[in-house]
Amino acid sequence: MTENIDDRELLLLFKEPGSKEKAYTCIIKKYQEKLYWHIRRLVIQHEDANDVLQNMFIKVWKGLENFREDSQLYTWLYRIATNESLTFLEQQKKRAATSLSDNENGLSRHIEADKYFDPKKIEWKLQLAIQQLPDKQKAVFNLRYYDEMPYEEMSRVLETSEGALKASYHHAVKKIEDYILNH
Repeated sequence: MTENIDDRELLLLFKEPGSKEKAYTCIIKKYQEKLYWHIRRLVIQHEDANDVLQNMFIKVWKGLENFREDSQLYTWLYRIATNESLTFLEQQKKRAATSLSDNENGLSRHIEADKYFDPKKIEWKLQLAIQQLPDKQKAVFNLRYYDEMPYEEMSRVLETSEGALKASYHHAVKKIEDYILNH
């Protein structure tokens, strides 16, 4: 039922004091799974993804009243999820007080520690390769590869030009290919 409610209708319901919480709950139900997996591919661990998702939905609750509808609700939610994920990753790096490569190796170790990890399988090599990318390039790759998001939409989510996104995606693919071929 939630999936059938149009975003505009949800936003109108949110603006009504009597239906605000119900509309917010519908928005969460409609988008939480997609957003969880988007966040999870960036931060890797389930617990971290849940924390980031929770923080993201708190920001949505606080900011939804001022949402100007310059973009689609979906785009706005993805922008918040991406920014929250990148902020989380930055905080992790600062907390660890280690070099960038040490932090990325830490994320790779989380993947390798997964009980289903099989280094011979290509999907695991792909995950390890993705972890070698800089955070923003990782976000671009994930949005394009997993979410199949068009560059035009990505440009609104990441607030950057389509040309820059295409270049970033191309570089990410090249780095991933190189990693897979050489490991």
